[in-house]
Amino acid sequence: MMTIDQQIATDLLDIQAVTLAPNHPFLWASGMQAPIYTDNRKTIAYPQVRAEIADGLAALIREQYPEATVIGGVATAGIPHAALVADRLNLPMNYVRAKPKDHGKGKQIEGQISAEERVVLIDDLISTGGSVLAAAKAVQAAGAKVLGVVAIFSYELPDSVVNFQQAGLTLTPLTTYSALIAVARQQGEMTPAEFASLQQWREDPWAWPKSVQ
Repeated sequence: MMTIDQQIATDLLDIQAVTLAPNHPFLWASGMQAPIYTDNRKTIAYPQVRAEIADGLAALIREQYPEATVIGGVATAGIPHAALVADRLNLPMNYVRAKPKDHGKGKQIEGQISAEERVVLIDDLISTGGSVLAAAKAVQAAGAKVLGVVAIFSYELPDSVVNFQQAGLTLTPLTTYSALIAVARQQGEMTPAEFASLQQWREDPWAWPKSVQ
């Protein structure tokens, strides 16, 4: 029987939400070359996959943040998962925009928020953590407490570890880059050299692929 991180990693590979290409790297907007491209927005198109994700995230929150009073979704990809999780936990939900609206009341947080709330934020994907940590700051600025962050998938990049430590927040993903490449290897999707290259990217992404040439 697969563990939850193995199951979600398998799901992401099966629906091609994740593409691994150690020999033909992708160029990210940051300028980083990466042997992986992830589009977790595809998960909402697959009822069984999105249900497994929602069940897994809800279980994480029950276990680690039982005092949560609000589920927050990070716009835009975290919103559908936050809605499903909030429904399972029978908790209120809000979502946090990347920046305040430039019209109307200029809200950045949609839904109710108050100083008494204890919020768990949900995002679909963590690279450096920039977007979800910005959302956390917006929630904190509104006076509420952010208990932590849960996500579908984390690249486990060194930058994200530092950023979450500096923010004083915990991150708990359902699955990780390490789990995903291990599952892909078990499926016979890569050679030993390709697997080694994928491992080296996570350890020092800014030096890759120079580190493997």
